[in-house]
Formats: sequence, structure tokens, C-alpha cells
Amino acid sequence: MNPFHPLAWAHDSFWSMFPREIVGLTAQFFDNAETAVASPATPLPSESETKKKYSEDEPPHIDNPIAHAGAHRWLSKSFEHGNERYRFKVYVPTAYEGQPLPMIVMLHGAQQDPDDFASGTEMNIVAEEKGFIVVYPEQSASSNPLRCWNWFMPANQTRESGEAAAVAALTREVAATYNVDRARVYIAGMSAGGALAVNLAVTHPELYAAAAIHSGLAFGVANEQMTALCAMNDGKGKVRLPDTLSDGPKPRAVPLIVFHGDADDTVHPRNSEQIATMSQLLHGMSDDTVTSSSIYVADEAGRHAYTRKVFHDRDGESIGEQWIVHGLGHAWSGGHPDGTHTDMRGPAASRAIARFFGQFVRVGSQQY
Repeated sequence: MNPFHPLAWAHDSFWSMFPREIVGLTAQFFDNAETAVASPATPLPSESETKKKYSEDEPPHIDNPIAHAGAHRWLSKSFEHGNERYRFKVYVPTAYEGQPLPMIVMLHGAQQDPDDFASGTEMNIVAEEKGFIVVYPEQSASSNPLRCWNWFMPANQTRESGEAAAVAALTREVAATYNVDRARVYIAGMSAGGALAVNLAVTHPELYAAAAIHSGLAFGVANEQMTALCAMNDGKGKVRLPDTLSDGPKPRAVPLIVFHGDADDTVHPRNSEQIATMSQLLHGMSDDTVTSSSIYVADEAGRHAYTRKVFHDRDGESIGEQWIVHGLGHAWSGGHPDGTHTDMRGPAASRAIARFFGQFVRVGSQQY
């Protein structure tokens, strides 16, 4: 079904980008939607963790995080910011013994939650192998009945307020709790989560060393519901960077890796091109100054073909990558079928993202 067809009004991908006042009358149609749960693809918590019940009243601090060194943990937590309480989950790898480790913040898409997203992306498995912490903020049904991050709202495109500010505050809280290496904090997201990850990369460049956007949209292409729908539908929204980026000293530009399927009928693949162009603007470069190399990998043994482009600055340093997966729809490339919105036939996005992040360390003495 094409979610943008005038008669497809009840399709989840149509309504996923609307705030609660718009979808309130239709949310009942989605109350019985199946939700994926943690599976063997997601590392399981220890016995002591399963015995502990986490409630909404649980404090945000994780008591003595080094006490369970030598065993991975999959923890359910909550965090207050402003007048909102956000649930989140944290994966702590076996290698953690109190030493500073890298951290990735993962933002799920519509009708997903941390367990579903972790199962589908298998990022916890990569984290266990590579030795980094993963944080999964959860959008609440009270903010959006389909648990979609409201990336397009102006309040969520600033440093000072909204969902971007809340995720940034959560990033700082968890980083402090686990003595995370502040120079190696990263953000990634899928669909609406990818669009919000763009917002975080643009508004908090001092916080994240690099970002990954899967099936998302560029910054500022929408500022309300209908412009968001149009941008998703045709990928022709106009990128509008914050005024603070055009006046005075330029903040650092966050390197981006972008994944998108060219058969995506929920978020038009043209949005991937816009994100790549936006990244060049943030780096103060243009088509005339940026250089790129491109490779095409043909399909084989039931796998999707893909084109990978690497962008370089004037010094030849990598500043970003763009992966177009041919035949991939609105799904996490190379994901596990235990999670929703995944396609295991594509290249493994999670491993490519972890490899990309490994190239970048935030330079500077500025603390957050």
C-alpha cells in the first residue's frame, strides 16, 4: 500500500509523523498492533536483573555500575527532563569494568520500542563484540500514540527545548553514570528517529562525535504536519539550518553516515541526497570543493546490491558516507527479522555504522 495515497488515510506510516492531537481519533486502530519483544538476537539480562522490577518511579541513577563487571547487562531505566519522564534501556557489554567506553544513542522509529529496535538492528551484538555502550531512549505514547519522535516540530529542532534537548540531557546523564569516553559519543536513528538524530547532530555538535541516519530526513525540511508529509512523500523539502550556523564562528560539523533504500515508499530516497548535501553545507563545502569515491556492489545470493559513496574534505579526510541499498524498502538494512522494519538481505548497517563511528573522536577540551 502506498501510504501517501489519498485513500490510505489509516496507514501507520502516514500518521506516524503527526502529534497526538491529530492522531487521537485514529489511535484506536493501532491499539492491537503486534509489538516485537526481545529475542535471542538481543543479549539477555542476567538473572539478578530479571528479578529486579523497574518502575516509573525509579531514580535515573544506576547504582554502582561497576559492581557487575564481567557480565553484560540489559537494563530498563527512566529519566526526567522538564515535565516529561522518558523510559530508556541501556546495554552494557561484558568488557565494561569501569573504564571509559564509547557510547551510541539509538533512536527508534514509529511503532517501535527499545527492545524491538535492539532486536532488529542487533546493535547490542555489535556492542558486545566491539566494546561499547548502547542507549535506547523510548518515545512515549503520550507524546505520540504511535511512539514516533516529533522531529518536524520547531520546538524539537533547537538546543533549548523539546525532544532533542531531552535526548541530549539523557546522553549526558548516562555518559556520567558510566564514565563514558566523552570524545566518543555517537547518535543514530531510523526513520523518525533518524530525523531526530539529524536534529541532535545539528544542534548539539559538541556532544556527538558522529551520527548515523537510516531512512531519515534532513534538518529543517518541515516545521509542521503537512510539510513533514510532503517532505516524506517527495523528498523536496527545503533544508533550513539554524540562524546560529550562519552568524559568527561556525561550530564543528558532525560527520554523517546515511543509509537509505531506493525502494522506500515511506520516506522518499531523495531525502538521503538532501542529508548528504546538508552535511556538505555544515562542513563549509560545496559540490565544487568536496571530493568523493563511489563503489557499486552487485546483488548476489539473494542479497541487495548497493552503492556506497565516501565524501572527503579538502585534506582528503573522510567527512561522511552515503549508502543507497537497491531494492530496500523502509527497513533497517541487514537487520534481524525478530525486529520490525528490517530486511536481512541488505548490507549490515549496524556494523557499517560502528566501523564509521570508530574513525571519529571529538576533538577539543569543551566538556558538556
